[in-house]
Amino acid sequence: MILQSHIVHHLDQPVRLSDYVAGIFEDIPSKKGMRKAIKKNLVLVNGLPAETGRWLNGGELIELMDDAREHDLPTFEQKLQVLMEDDHIAVIAKPAGLEVNGNKFKTVENALPNNLRPSPLDNALPRPQAIHRLDHPTSGVLLIGKTRSAVRELNRQFEQKEVRKIYHAINIGEMPDSGTITELVDGKASESAFVVLKRQASPRFEYLNLLQLFPVTGRRHQLRKHLAGIGHPILGDSTYFLEGKIYTRRGLFLHATSLTFTHPDSGERITIEAELPKKFGRVMG
Repeated sequence: MILQSHIVHHLDQPVRLSDYVAGIFEDIPSKKGMRKAIKKNLVLVNGLPAETGRWLNGGELIELMDDAREHDLPTFEQKLQVLMEDDHIAVIAKPAGLEVNGNKFKTVENALPNNLRPSPLDNALPRPQAIHRLDHPTSGVLLIGKTRSAVRELNRQFEQKEVRKIYHAINIGEMPDSGTITELVDGKASESAFVVLKRQASPRFEYLNLLQLFPVTGRRHQLRKHLAGIGHPILGDSTYFLEGKIYTRRGLFLHATSLTFTHPDSGERITIEAELPKKFGRVMG
């Protein structure tokens, strides 16, 4: 099924398809998203599947197709805690140890159809879609889009850094009361602020700290890399750790506690919170 179509306007010189298509379709406003659609053969030029390197001269018909395969994706029986839900969006509490999406069967997205009501709106997605990601071992607040317009608007808010995220973590070593970490992550500018809410002495780790974390940017594994990079890794992190100070009994002590965003339909500023897992209290007393 064709979702949207576009006639290429007059061009003074040829332009690559991958450079032209960003922003021409409301459903996929980003250049990265369009590249993915092209690779999945969902973009046609004059009726034929297109390639990113194709040159456009003007006058071509570009069509964006619906991915019918999304209707037949598997569903995974997993009970999820739904923190809020309406026809446009939902927010769930992601459990630790579950991937958000990807090629595996046991993912949050594959479990969403069994936990959320279908949206009755005309631009509803075939199935709900996660707006952002949380690492496999991380628990907490996860924002879900149920319509194409909601996904588009919430993606814009994340790209423009209009979404405020708060995490809690337990980490090791003697920390200052507060601070900001700006070390590069994967060669890219990154920023994370922290506040120590509680600290206690530990025979094995010297100190354990309950932190409140405020990531300004959203790089992959940013909080884990930032804290490990200053010598104070998160408790239970088996990837970024100090030699001889690995704790694996209860998983990673990192939790997405709060998410503040603007509702894509009502325009209301909303804050959703997820309670800290009980294991945090058991460790910090």
